[in-house]
This record gives sequence, structure tokens and C-alpha cells, in this order.
Amino acid sequence: MRLVAVDACGREAGLRMDQTLSDARALFPDLDVFDHDPAADAVLLSAIAAWCDRYTPLVALDRSCQSDGSAAAVHCAGLLLDITGCSHLFGGEEAMLLDVVGRLRAAGLMASAAIADTPGAAWAFARYSDRQIITSGDHQRQLLDLPLISLRLDLPMLDMLKKLGLRTIGCIADLPRAPLAARFGNGLLQRLDQALGRQEEAISPRLPVPELSSERVFAEPIILQDDIERTVGQLAGHLRQRFDERQLGARALELKLFRVDGHVACVRVRAASPVYSIDRIVMLFRERIAGFHDDLEAGFGFDLVRLNVLESEARQSEQGEMTGGSMRGEGFSNLVDKLGARLGTDRVQRFVAAGTHIPERSFGLLPEASCGQKDAGAQAVLWRQDNHGHEGDGPAVLTRPVILFERPEQVEAIAEVPDGPPVRFRWRRTLYRIERSEGPERIACEWWRDGRGGYSRDYFRVEDDQGYRFWMFRLGLFERETGNPKWFMHGIFA
Repeated sequence: MRLVAVDACGREAGLRMDQTLSDARALFPDLDVFDHDPAADAVLLSAIAAWCDRYTPLVALDRSCQSDGSAAAVHCAGLLLDITGCSHLFGGEEAMLLDVVGRLRAAGLMASAAIADTPGAAWAFARYSDRQIITSGDHQRQLLDLPLISLRLDLPMLDMLKKLGLRTIGCIADLPRAPLAARFGNGLLQRLDQALGRQEEAISPRLPVPELSSERVFAEPIILQDDIERTVGQLAGHLRQRFDERQLGARALELKLFRVDGHVACVRVRAASPVYSIDRIVMLFRERIAGFHDDLEAGFGFDLVRLNVLESEARQSEQGEMTGGSMRGEGFSNLVDKLGARLGTDRVQRFVAAGTHIPERSFGLLPEASCGQKDAGAQAVLWRQDNHGHEGDGPAVLTRPVILFERPEQVEAIAEVPDGPPVRFRWRRTLYRIERSEGPERIACEWWRDGRGGYSRDYFRVEDDQGYRFWMFRLGLFERETGNPKWFMHGIFA
């Protein structure tokens, strides 16, 4: 058993990484030891990464590190932040670095950081040097004195380099590249070029960069929900101008609330149509927070609030009413948004047509908020075409039942063979006598799904002596597909 992490007191006592536990206890008999929990470390690192979003949206998890000994060391795992264009918001690079490290240490976390031109150089200086801010263009010279382990090399390669007497970056920086590649592979040259800036190294942010964003920092943290809603309205007002310039509306928004103690609360909402109205955006978050059935845990308060636009869509210009009322369809969209924010967008669904002629398969359910305006128009046309509505000025003929069963229910029916309608039938222990009928409407099976042995259906619209109307079908063509066709109830008309 070996040590994978040591605190400040342990280092003062002479403990080091990768040391065996027996040797550590010999040096420090009263040593407190805790089992290593990689899963808990990963959760903590993800939480710190979420907290670092207050500085830049480009935060990447970094786990490409090795220890000095034979075991991998998770103590090197950290974060990479691309702060290009962000440092001036915090008073410069030095002030930003001090703020990051100071807040983490105040939370009880040991942290070290460095700012350099390349991710590889920043990684090296943060772990193997006491220099924190490297002047732009000077990192190549200052890297030469650092050990080779700062290049993020594999342990077997480091052992081979040490045997040859190569211990610092300066020892290999000016050596001929062809022999190095032949002896150690391209991995060594790649890490060297990335650190020195000769080869581009891109970081992979843990979250996509929002399309639009607005934030506000508070000198005194806010706690009340009314203050949060007021802040959301102000941030939405800042975004409104950019919405109008681009003729866009937000389909998905995210509210991030950074608590003083480092916790980050995230609230996401989705709209049924592009939203750009301040009142509507505030309503979405109000209903979403109310849907939690509990207040946001504010703790000592939120000192930073950010509103992100995750998805946007071109908005359609609609004519408002001459009386000054709302635009057509706006009330429906507001209702969908309110229900979706309160209950969850996946629970507010709409019927959509499917590519099949089998009645119980001819439609599906899709979250309303996931349907764009173009999709909604296309689906509406499909439903009008599939509903067999009557064209012209006359009344529409309802050819499909209002209530369609998910699965047809078998009934006992008496009918004239081979293609006659039912005369009477028994369904759910009740006998019905048919007075009127219309049909048949023949629907063939889907042989590509049901197989070539599938039966056709003959549908009838029937009305009994009490005025109740049903939608029934005979499964199988008499003497052509089966000698004993069966009857099923599939729906009820109003």
C-alpha cells in the first residue's frame, strides 16, 4: 500500500508521494490514513470545474499526469482554463490567479496554478515550479530548467531518459529530432512541441460554450427568490438587444447561480417556441423553480448569477391584433412553456404522424418543446391529410374514432360472410345490436414488419340501437387468408 496524496503536515514530517505505508508509519507513527476513493475525487474535481465556470466557459478536466514512482498519482489531476479575453474582467492575470487560488484555499483545498502561453507550459509550471505567471513569449526559455516529468511523459519513457542522463527539458530541446523519434517514438517530440508552442494543443471544454451569455456580480450576495427573479429580468434585458439584432429567440436557457461557498446551482428551461420577451423568460424560470417544490438552497447567498442561451432559433414575425392584443398562438405557447417549466418539458407532449397506415401505429408522442415551428406546421398538415377530412364548404366527415384503443380488443360478433358487416356483437360482457353500418375500409398488413403471413383488416363504422357508435374490424379475409376470421373493437366515436 502506497501514499497517493500527502497534506502540508505530512510533507513537513518527511512523507512523500508513492511512499509505502509501512515506511510512512515508521517516520510518523500517529499518521492518519484514509482509503483512496477515485470516484469521490472525480466528483470533487467536477464540482470544482463547475465552480470555475465563473471565470471562463472554457474549463477542461485534465488527467494526463504521472508520478515520480511506479504508481499513477491522482494528486496531479487538475483543470485547464482558457482565459483568453477573460482576465481583464478580474483586474488582470495576477489578480485573477490570486482570486482562484485564494478562494480554493479558503475552501480547504490545496491548490497551485500558473498562467502561460500554452496548456503544456501552464501544466508544467503549476506542478514543478514556483513561477506562477509566465510572460508571453518567455515560456520556452523558462521551461528548459524544468524536469522531464513536467512534459506529461509515460513512466517507462522517463526511466529510459534518466538512464541516458537526460533529466531536464533543456537536455532534449536542442537534440536532433530524428534520433529522438527513432529511439523514443513521436510521443516525446509531440509533448515537447506542445509545451514549447511549436504544435497546437486544443483543450476540450467539459461543456459547450453558450451561444449568448449575460452575468452579474454582486458585492453583497443575494438570497431571496424575488431578487433572483429580478436579476433574471435584468440579464434577459441585456440579451434582448442581441436577440433583436439577430432576429433570434431562445429555445433553451440556463441559469447558473454561484454560491459564496463554491456550490453552483443550475436551472435549465426549454421553450415551445423562440422566446425573447423579458416577462416570458422570467416566467419560465419562476415556474421551473416552483416545480422543484422547494426553495433554492441559497446558503450564505449567491455572489454571481449568469444567464446562458444554450439553443436559439430564428423567430417568425407575426402580425399582432389591431386591438393591441397578443399575437396569434402566443397564448398557447405561453401555456406550453408554463406547464413544461412546472412539470418538465418531457411531460408536455403532442401527437405526431408516423410513417405507417396501421391505425394504432400511425401516430406517436413527442415533447412539444422539442418541436420547432417548421416541424409544427408540417405535422399539422400531415394530420389534416391523414384525418380524411372533407374538402370544400360542407361539413367534415369523422372517419376515425375520438377514442382509439392502444390495443384492439377481441369481441364475439355475428356477420354475413364473406364481407358483410356485423349484425350483433358481445363486448365486455354486453350484447350490442347493430342498426346502421358503413364499410368495409380495407387496410392491408405491413408485410415488411408483420411478415407475409399477416392478415388484412376490414374496418366498419357501426351504430347500435342505443345510438352508440363503434369502430370495429374483421381480421383476415374469409377463405382467402383464414377460414375463421376474428373481430376486434378498436375505437369509440363521440
